[in-house]
Amino acid sequence: MSASVHLNPDAQRWTPDGAQAGTEATVLAFHKTLPDYNETKLHSLPKLADELGLRHVLVKDESNRFGLPAFKILGASWAVYRAVGAHLGLDVADGSVPIADLGAKAREAGVGIVTSTEGNCGRAVARMAKYLGIATRVFVPSYMSETTRERIRSEGPELIVVDGSYDDTIPVIQKEAEAENVVLVLDVSFDGFEVVPTYFVEGYITMLAESDRQVLEVTGGKPATHAIVPCGAGSITEAVTAHFKGTEGRRKYGTASVIAVEPVTAACLQQSMKAGRSVSVKTEDTIMAGMNCGTLSTSAWPILKAGVDASIIVTDHESHDAVEELKTSGILAGPCGAASLSALRRACTDTRAELGLDENAVVILYCTEGAREYVIPV
Repeated sequence: MSASVHLNPDAQRWTPDGAQAGTEATVLAFHKTLPDYNETKLHSLPKLADELGLRHVLVKDESNRFGLPAFKILGASWAVYRAVGAHLGLDVADGSVPIADLGAKAREAGVGIVTSTEGNCGRAVARMAKYLGIATRVFVPSYMSETTRERIRSEGPELIVVDGSYDDTIPVIQKEAEAENVVLVLDVSFDGFEVVPTYFVEGYITMLAESDRQVLEVTGGKPATHAIVPCGAGSITEAVTAHFKGTEGRRKYGTASVIAVEPVTAACLQQSMKAGRSVSVKTEDTIMAGMNCGTLSTSAWPILKAGVDASIIVTDHESHDAVEELKTSGILAGPCGAASLSALRRACTDTRAELGLDENAVVILYCTEGAREYVIPV
């Protein structure tokens, strides 16, 4: 087996309750109240499935979600809504308070938001804050490209550059959030900050419910047997794992295998799985910038440890090749989104039998971001 692949012996022991059963309808109804609500496409790649000896290869294309080029707005919108509501002492768990009313109350109270980002999440938080009409400060690592910074600024926040990596921004925003009427909104949990990241995970239920239905439509009633998802700090991977390994998902469709993909430069999940505990790794620059996280969310780690079947790390070259391959099928993906295809190819080469990637496999790839500029690896 390649050193790039780690099979998780703990995965089959996990049988949690699925959170989506009680929140799916509420979160979807909330998302439908937002401007530019849309359902994203599921693409079928029959030629690739034939080449790899699989029944179906399907791509959930998150390149245009609410007019933004990534899935993050699903989690960020619900998280901002819930966090600001809680700060104001309002019960917004059922999604019934209109965002215009919540925004008016937040502005009256002088509430502001602080966050940090690798790119897409911060832009999504700023977009939701713009809907509410409240001020936002977004802290970013110094290696972030100026193009990405400008896209975040286009949503109206104040952008502050921190010397160092994404992990270096965390203590800075913790300090910022100590100020009165400042709400910290982040999809990464750490000691003392566990609630808001769960709202991000809940927000992603909309994408997962869509893809469940779309998969059945495309396959003639056959559910996904394998789900491949990018992993940065872990929130989207947590959502996918809980969805497919949770009680509700198993009751409806049976258990699907979950495969997480990371860049070689930031393989904190794979290193944590090998160590049997959450560990931090020193990150390096990568075209998969949204996944360039050296530490897992504390709330995500137990679920990933127990539920992810395999961790696969891929290089920038593999991700770039996948971007180009998806382009030939009309899917305009960024390097993070295309990484799922890279992982599928690696899995079919190295661990086909172990992961059950055979002629009956229905594989869904979560393509988490749309096309963007990056330096092509040489």
